[in-house]
Amino acid sequence: MSDVTLSLLILAGTVAMFIWNRVSVGLVAVMSALALYATGVVDASTAIGGFGEPIVVFIAGLFIISEGLDASGLTAWMGKTLVRHAGTGRAALLLGLTALAALLAAFVTPNGAAAALLPVTVTAARRAGLLPSDLLMPVAFAASAGALLLLSGSTVNVIVSDALLDVAGTPFGYGEFALIGAPLVVVTIAVCLLLGPRLLPHREPEGAAADLSRHVETVVDHYELRRGFYRLAVPHGSAALGTSAAELVDGDVVAIGVQRADGSVAGLDEPLATDDAIVVSGESVAVEALRRQHALAVTVAPMTASRREGLLSYDDGVVEVVIPPRSRLVGEEVFPGKIRSGLMLLTVSRFGRSRGPRTTTLQEGDLMLLHGPWSAVSDLTRDSDVLPVNDPDLVRRQNAPLGRRAWWALAVLAVTVVLLATGVVTPAIAALVGAGLMVLTRVVTPAHAYRAVSWQTVVLIGGLIPLSVAITESGAADVVAGGLVTLVAGADARVLLALLFLLTVVLGQVISNTATVLIVAPVALASAAAAGVAPAPVLMLVAVAGAASFLTPIATPANMIVMGTAGYRFGDYWKLGAAITLAWFAVAVLVIPLIWAV
Repeated sequence: MSDVTLSLLILAGTVAMFIWNRVSVGLVAVMSALALYATGVVDASTAIGGFGEPIVVFIAGLFIISEGLDASGLTAWMGKTLVRHAGTGRAALLLGLTALAALLAAFVTPNGAAAALLPVTVTAARRAGLLPSDLLMPVAFAASAGALLLLSGSTVNVIVSDALLDVAGTPFGYGEFALIGAPLVVVTIAVCLLLGPRLLPHREPEGAAADLSRHVETVVDHYELRRGFYRLAVPHGSAALGTSAAELVDGDVVAIGVQRADGSVAGLDEPLATDDAIVVSGESVAVEALRRQHALAVTVAPMTASRREGLLSYDDGVVEVVIPPRSRLVGEEVFPGKIRSGLMLLTVSRFGRSRGPRTTTLQEGDLMLLHGPWSAVSDLTRDSDVLPVNDPDLVRRQNAPLGRRAWWALAVLAVTVVLLATGVVTPAIAALVGAGLMVLTRVVTPAHAYRAVSWQTVVLIGGLIPLSVAITESGAADVVAGGLVTLVAGADARVLLALLFLLTVVLGQVISNTATVLIVAPVALASAAAAGVAPAPVLMLVAVAGAASFLTPIATPANMIVMGTAGYRFGDYWKLGAAITLAWFAVAVLVIPLIWAV
């Protein structure tokens, strides 16, 4: 059996496995590479070489850059801003996101735009009460359309421009692609707006992050933070030294507890020492009078529903923890204002009711609301005595205001965009520079960087590259494309454009659009010469059809980047993708001959 036949059979089997959707897509990709090796279509180095391709490095780097934008709070801020200006309506939000994706893709390629807007889209969807699956596929499709706005939008544009230079002596201009790209962006967004609600899957992805954007409001209401407390320090020379807390207070101020400088708890009737802390509750006027009378210092003011902004900031956060079975804290006496491991207890909840400003003996299942520096909050994930109710890092990302790390993340993004737009280095190097800077500036930790990479996407792309190579080098693509020359001999120019579009789209769903255009471009030029058609419209149509990667997730990395986060399946893409492809077909065949004379 020839390599051409084997390549096409393995291709058919791979697509069938994807559609069947019973086996992990990453495993299917690896199986296809192993099948090519087992049948002798490719050698061992080619079978595993896909994992070392620049596109794989590029995608992995983009995931880390995206993680940096998210970890710094930039994506949450952008999501809030977008929702604030566009509203929570699906149409307005979708319009803003797709337009932004198209514009960004013109400078940083569709893959870069999809990766950069992935966390922004998820945040915006969460705040608007939508599912990520309602927005992410349109964003990826709009990014593919945006690649046709400028020469720098895609390597495909560069390929056809160089081909035109070779045959006509003049390449396409840097912004000339926008003559057809702009209408296609408008058509893509219009189809997504009109048909998206009916053709997109409405599916919650597995392991989706919880919506914690209203975390502060939730805990304030649940713990009934209406009556707060003051934490008063006893400095050297205070008139309260040697006096007990019970003796200091009167009917207007209630003593809740006393904590020594070493962290231990003292009784309300024990004499106070230097640097002790007294926790009291009462009206602000009465507490202020007590402070002045005994020369005390207020270190903590009440954190209540009226001062919600004090609960969560760039430096400090609030977290709920539950007391698990066999915790060493069971039986310990605590009170609001007590500090442990750098975190201050705000209140305790038992059986869904807040216990208010009083001493509590902890039991299994009690909930504690703690406040303090984010570093101490994050350390709770490694404390076996408590279990955080929500991921502290997720709470911080979705709620904390912008801080120093956000500016570093923005600067790293700007450097990456400049490198991609200018072409000073290859996209893979640009992504590595951006990813490295995110870690170097401590926007993300090395551990977070490793976790940020979607390894399913990496394995999927790396495993399918050998299949693309096999289809190209075995001659399978040439066999399919070669028959076109015979079909279009002597045909009308629009018939030629239509057939070229269909051929390019079909090939582009299973091999990279770069490989597709490299295969189809010489065939298209030969067909144009045979039909007496000018090369410019033919090559521009090939570029358009090469960007029409809408029918499968493997058609372009941008589709795969959003796949896992949105919970899409292989068979989800063709529904909306077919509608957009038909719209592109009509625009390309009708408009291109009007702009570039045939």
